[in-house]
Amino acid sequence: MRSDIDVNQFAIAKKTVSVSVGESVRIVRELQELSQTELAGLTGIPQSTISAIENERINLGVERAKVIARALQVHPSVLVFPGWDVANESAA
Repeated sequence: MRSDIDVNQFAIAKKTVSVSVGESVRIVRELQELSQTELAGLTGIPQSTISAIENERINLGVERAKVIARALQVHPSVLVFPGWDVANESAA
């Protein structure tokens, strides 16, 4: 770390964008450069269902979240709770 930078002059960044469950699935899929068809092949979930999830027409659901998360190699919570703020929100 540079010693000539005064960290007190900076403000903490604020969250400016909320991401839905469907958007989180799409973002992670696209970051891994997978098409909906390719994800469908990895999961056994029809491409039309993946499209419906990404477009918020149907709920992701726990079981589909686990299958998609496994295929995308992320924890299911990344998909199910995209806006979770661990420091400020209680799980109870």
